[in-house]
Amino acid sequence: GAARGVGGGLVQPGGSLRVSCVASGFDFDDYFIGWFRQAPGKERERVSCIADIDGSTYYTDSVKGRFTVSADNAKNTVYLQMSRLKPGDTAVYYCAAGVPPGACVDTMFDSYAMKYWGKGTPVTVSS
Repeated sequence: GAARGVGGGLVQPGGSLRVSCVASGFDFDDYFIGWFRQAPGKERERVSCIADIDGSTYYTDSVKGRFTVSADNAKNTVYLQMSRLKPGDTAVYYCAAGVPPGACVDTMFDSYAMKYWGKGTPVTVSS
C-alpha cells in the first residue's frame, strides 16, 4: 500500500490551498487517512483525519474552522482544504493511512496508528 501527498506550495497569509492524498494498494474502507505536519525546528503534529467508511473526522484545535478534510472514495483520494492560512501553518504536510478506521478520534489518532506514509509536501504561508 501507499499514500501519496500532492499539492502544496506558497500562499499569502489569509489565502487558501488544497493538498491531496492519493491512496493505493489497499481498501479505502479498511483505513482512515490522517494529515500531519512538521514545521522547521518543531516536532511533527497531527492535523486532521477522516474515516471514509463512516465519514468521521477530527481536527486539531489550531485548524478548526479553517481546514476541511474530505474524501472521494471513487478516486481513493482525501483532500485537505486549508483556508485563512497563517504563517504558523507553514510546514511540511504528510498524509498517511492508518488502522483501524475507528482510530480517527482524538484519543487514538497519532503516528503509531499509521501504517503507510506519504512523502511530505511543503506548504509555505508568507507574504
